[in-house]
Amino acid sequence: MLKTDVSSKQLSSKSVFNIPNQLTSIRLILAIIMFVLIALECYLAGMILFIIAAATDWLDGYWARKFGQVTVLGRILDPFADKVIICGSFVFLVAVPEMAATAWALRPWMVVVVIAREMLVTMLRGIIEQSGGDFSAKWSGKWKMVLQCVAVGTSLFYLSYAEPSTHAPDWSRWLMILSIWAAVVLTIYSGLIYIVAAIRILRCHPPE
Repeated sequence: MLKTDVSSKQLSSKSVFNIPNQLTSIRLILAIIMFVLIALECYLAGMILFIIAAATDWLDGYWARKFGQVTVLGRILDPFADKVIICGSFVFLVAVPEMAATAWALRPWMVVVVIAREMLVTMLRGIIEQSGGDFSAKWSGKWKMVLQCVAVGTSLFYLSYAEPSTHAPDWSRWLMILSIWAAVVLTIYSGLIYIVAAIRILRCHPPE
């Protein structure tokens, strides 16, 4: 009986600290290092680190589904890590003076929209799943994440030039601007999609 209890505890420990959850934890560490690099104006290094962190986001999800290693901790930790790296990146980027000096680039109100959307969807997901409803991710939300990653990456690349407003290539500036605005528009759109879905689910599964 004792051996069975020990083995079950070991299995539980292994399932919690499996490879997907380890990758997610690494992504959180990479995010913190990336924020430091942005604060130190090491934008190119920050961009490389961001790409690596974004790659781990895809890899941990793929690994968890392929090998059946989806855990409760992973369901909580993975979206949390995504929100930290995306929202944190936008917060640090909007504080860069060169960003404010570039017309049509990232602005504080855009960062507020991104953070508000993430907080709202997280709150709705908690309420609906607690009442027994299914509030799984929509494709609009997944594409929103992709565009946000592109926006962060192109912004870091643009800022990697000395005095980017005058020395960065025009294509890099316009690519950054287009990706930022596309990310903001899809952030708003996906947020509305989730709100509509939440209203429908709550009508069928009202919270107690």
